[in-house]
Amino acid sequence: MNYRILVLPGDGVGPEVAAEAIKVLNKTAEIHQFQLHFDYALIGGAAYDALGTPLPKETLSLCRGVDAVLLGAIGGPKWDQLSSTLRPEAALLGIRAHLGLYANLRPARVSASLINASPLKREVVEGVDLLIVRELAGGIYYGTPRGMVEDGANKTGINTEIYSTFEVERIAQVAFRLAQKRRGKVTSVDKANVLESSQLWREIVTRVGKDFPEITLDHLYVDNCAMQLVTNPRRFDVILTNNMFGDILSDEAAVITGSIGMLPSASLGNSMALYEPVHGSAPDIAGKGIANPLATILSAAMLVEQSLKRPEAARCIESAVERVLNEGYRTADIATPGQATVGTLQMGDLVVERL
Repeated sequence: MNYRILVLPGDGVGPEVAAEAIKVLNKTAEIHQFQLHFDYALIGGAAYDALGTPLPKETLSLCRGVDAVLLGAIGGPKWDQLSSTLRPEAALLGIRAHLGLYANLRPARVSASLINASPLKREVVEGVDLLIVRELAGGIYYGTPRGMVEDGANKTGINTEIYSTFEVERIAQVAFRLAQKRRGKVTSVDKANVLESSQLWREIVTRVGKDFPEITLDHLYVDNCAMQLVTNPRRFDVILTNNMFGDILSDEAAVITGSIGMLPSASLGNSMALYEPVHGSAPDIAGKGIANPLATILSAAMLVEQSLKRPEAARCIESAVERVLNEGYRTADIATPGQATVGTLQMGDLVVERL
């Protein structure tokens, strides 16, 4: 089989970590006997610098005909002075909309070898293995009206939280189906005591849950969920939530694992998917060769499983990462004080060797 992957290296450490993921993907393809072809395109600040727009038409055009998109990272303070439509982050919202991506999957699994890197006590985080399913195409990030309104000296910022029955139904079905392959529990997170959009969310999720009688469903307010993520994270299997809450809670979950540099993600649509690490572009360490590539490598494993439909190959990547960690290799962000560290390039090489 031949597969085409569009690589969007992006900004900051994005090109560095993406290069290591590609190295791992090529070795995986060699071992499991399939062919990969990589196309490359600009996005984010790099695209703005070269072409005056964070999401060029050429990049969107290349999205057609590929099997998946792998993104490094975008953004940085260099572009903070730009208008909202020209900032690198606008490209991320734009490409999600263009590809019809509506389900963001963010697993958070605590590796036994990284328990000491977590800020939480061993007895709290040991055995944590949860998946956050975040609705990606609606909510306050996309709702209208939005913008700034000026009335003399007074300025008002407006954002609108909107959800429809269809949007909640389709993301709920994703969460329940994933729970069938895991431990059979969905925790739906909302703010139904305050927000009408959350009241609709809870109503529709409850209704969808009746079609999955084998799945245990419970509901939590988002503030309670945030608290329980740091006091009893083992209670969670699949967390289902809206766009903004999922954005916040997944970063909290990343810290539980020991480093945001360890958390991968997949954004799925009906026919296309985009894979990226949860961490940002980290411009302060860009070009120094010390960024952790494991989140991007694990995102590549999700690509292999979800888009290429090769779960056995994905398990091999995950196992190789686990072996490297078990052998004591660490990048700076997951090292304990005084522990020797390896750089971005060496960490990628170690994963390839274990493959």
